[in-house]
Formats: sequence, structure tokens, C-alpha cells
Amino acid sequence: MYTSKNFKTKKELKDAILAGKEVTVYSPGLGSPPENGTCCVEGPHYPQPHRWYAQVTIANGKVVKVK
Repeated sequence: MYTSKNFKTKKELKDAILAGKEVTVYSPGLGSPPENGTCCVEGPHYPQPHRWYAQVTIANGKVVKVK
């Protein structure tokens, strides 16, 4: 799964969540992401090689925590 913004690093993702920015996840061609719960995301987006992976907690369709 990917995040709604193409973060270049996991730190950028964490900083965006801490700053209160709205981040969602999507899974191109693989169905819908969970509305609540956890999932794994990766970045940067294809076709760039993935350099980071993170487990995120989702509440009401938005990322609220990054591990």
C-alpha cells in the first residue's frame, strides 16, 4: 500500500502525522485499504525503488500513527 502523498522517507511521513496533516492510504489494483486498523505502507511510489516500509495505524480512513 502507498500513502496519499509520495513521501521520500519514513521520517517525512512521521513528521507529517505529527504536524497534523491528513494522510490516507491506497492500494492500486488490490482493493480497498482498511477503514480502521493497521497496515503496511511503502515508499517512494512505483516506479521508484522502495526505500522505506512502515506499519501504520488507521482510524476513520486516516493514518494516525507510524511505527
